[in-house]
Amino acid sequence: MADLAPASLPAPPYYAVVFTSVRTAGDEGYGDRAEQMLKLAADQPGFLGVDSARGADGLGITVSYWSDEESIAAWRGHAEHALTRAHGREHWYASFAVHVAKVERAYGFLRPADL
Repeated sequence: MADLAPASLPAPPYYAVVFTSVRTAGDEGYGDRAEQMLKLAADQPGFLGVDSARGADGLGITVSYWSDEESIAAWRGHAEHALTRAHGREHWYASFAVHVAKVERAYGFLRPADL
């Protein structure tokens, strides 16, 4: 668990895309596709990082961080991402919501390793 930490990000301002979802039953290739999308997103201009968690009840929250709104729009318009979103609506998600916010301030805490 020592390697588990929030995304390392630059100083604000930057943008956060908050994707909150409830999964349907079964994987149906979701895990593999999610990994592929993360790798693809990480290669996009303006991508800064991601934090993600999913509970046993199927509720998940993924926050991707971007340098600007143009980068977010380009990712949304990426052909492979668009196909994956359509597949998600058909197979993987019972519901989801997306919120885009400008981060003006950020702070955190990291416990020293020797404690």
